[in-house]
Amino acid sequence: MKKLDVITIGRSSVDLYGAQVGGRLEDMASFNKYIGGSPTNMAAGTARLGLKSAVITRVGDEHMGRYIREELVRHGVETRGIVTDKERLTALVLLGIRDQEQFPLIFYRENCADMALCEDDIDPEFIASAKAVVATGTHLSHPQTEAAVLKALRLARENGDRTALDIDYRPNLWGLSGHGDGENRFIASDKVTEKLQSTLHLFDLIVGTEEEFHIAGGSTDTLKALRNVRKVSGATLVCKRGPMGAAAFEGDIPDTLDEGISGPGFPIEVFNVLGAGDGFMSGLLKGWITGEDWVTSLTYANACGAFAVSRHGCTPAYPSWEELRFFLKRGVETKALRKDPELEQIHWSTNRQFSHGGDWSTMRVFAFDHRIQIEQMADEAGVTHEHIGFFKALCLDAALKVADGQPGYGILSDSRLGREALYRAAGTGLWIGHPVEWPASRPLTLEPEIGPDFGGLAEWPAEHVVKVLCFYHPDDDEAMRSEQEDVLKRLFTACRRNRLEMLLEVIPSKVGPVNDETTAAIIRRIYEIGIYPDWWKLEPMTSTKAWESACSAITDNDPYTRGIVVLGLDAPEDQLAASFSTAAQFDLVKGFAVGRTIFADAARNWLAGKITNEEAVADMSARFERLCRIWDAARNEARLNAPDGVLA
Repeated sequence: MKKLDVITIGRSSVDLYGAQVGGRLEDMASFNKYIGGSPTNMAAGTARLGLKSAVITRVGDEHMGRYIREELVRHGVETRGIVTDKERLTALVLLGIRDQEQFPLIFYRENCADMALCEDDIDPEFIASAKAVVATGTHLSHPQTEAAVLKALRLARENGDRTALDIDYRPNLWGLSGHGDGENRFIASDKVTEKLQSTLHLFDLIVGTEEEFHIAGGSTDTLKALRNVRKVSGATLVCKRGPMGAAAFEGDIPDTLDEGISGPGFPIEVFNVLGAGDGFMSGLLKGWITGEDWVTSLTYANACGAFAVSRHGCTPAYPSWEELRFFLKRGVETKALRKDPELEQIHWSTNRQFSHGGDWSTMRVFAFDHRIQIEQMADEAGVTHEHIGFFKALCLDAALKVADGQPGYGILSDSRLGREALYRAAGTGLWIGHPVEWPASRPLTLEPEIGPDFGGLAEWPAEHVVKVLCFYHPDDDEAMRSEQEDVLKRLFTACRRNRLEMLLEVIPSKVGPVNDETTAAIIRRIYEIGIYPDWWKLEPMTSTKAWESACSAITDNDPYTRGIVVLGLDAPEDQLAASFSTAAQFDLVKGFAVGRTIFADAARNWLAGKITNEEAVADMSARFERLCRIWDAARNEARLNAPDGVLA
């Protein structure tokens, strides 16, 4: 059995996409960062569709090279074939969206890492582990990279595996035009045609636009170019035709492109053509490698291409397998796909793990985002509030000690009093929740740093989860409900705009009477007004019926939610154990986010000077670890007692 479905070979870069649309690249004021390069895009795109993918390339020994590696790992792409080049920098590309026709881009590829790929980088055992090897045209443009590609293709063919070529013609990457001509897709060149034609016999599948077949076939007459390619290759040829879809040719080239095998097209609004071919190729490979017929494979390809031209960026635009199936079943409802709320929600939630990685199937979260409560403790101890930030750093130490590098642990910390803890937590592997609400506010208001336009979120690291506590109750009067919902809707929009996950915490028992349906009613209302929290934080209900109702309210509206964490409300351990026992019966509840039960005693004693830093960390670590054991035991017991071992 092959471990991998596909290995792609070639370019790997960081794409810096102009965030402003409709202006010159010269005038771009800010950029969004994505992975890029056709082979890298295809590896990620096919992984999103469920294939086991890998890429062979080189990256620099610096921050951008590490970014590419980490992003591919989040996508589930095998990175064994990525070589770290200690002498060269990772390639960069600057891109912009000028209008529907102009998409300026600049390749920063002078002596870049991926163009140093060589034959020694091709491991025969690694090639043998895949069903298919996919090359791209740029790496045939230089003798050293060409030798690496040809070695991989030769090994694949000796193994009886499939090979494919995405022509991926960029004239200036073949030295035919200057740096400012990155947008140009075609310049005739006998030298490039000769080079391509010398390799075409090595492929089972060759894919390109009409212009790309023009360079491969040495003619600007598309049919003649295809026939010239056919003379030297028996591959299936797939010619991309823009809004007219694509045509596949398994044998002789007919008299018209319309006579080729085709799949249905999708009438959508073109927003950004950059990376569309890599999206198309990802869908095509999904069908080709899994044994679908050409009509089905081209349907996948056309749909993935439609997604790509409808969104910002290359890889971020590509669909998940769940999203693609939903789209093919439902069809186009809004031609501007990025403005289709239902589709965008599925896109966000099923691709979320790729930008917010980690295994969060279990959540053990130490919450020390409290502000008023710790300020009161400091006042009682007679010390300044400056001490609070240092104490929160000790809380982080306790969390890291218990986590010990294992997945499934996290923290909640604010940035007003706990900024240093937040800074230090970055990159530790902890799940990081970051509150925005002004403590105890009702109606809900936010911390001043968020700003009246919520623009403060633009400064947040991508790994931070926006946590908001709203004291919401179904019996609130119209004015209170309207004001709080308005803040939540604006916050949700700002989170998505900044690609940040959102955790919504509701504690109705603090503002009114509750029963088994109270929390469920709140949850349904939140979805009704168009808010889809990635996470829910709910109070420790001890009624099975209350948990059943709450979980049903979530899954009825959002089958892709991250899940629920249980809050603590300063309850003693024995009471939390009882609530954990009930909550753990429901798979949607992933764990807990508890604070004062862990830190209250240590905070009071440390602020009063009664214990040392080490003693405070030891006390909090012990309490946090006990809660983790209590949760794990409750979950294990629930699984043992559940029918067929399946939780509710």
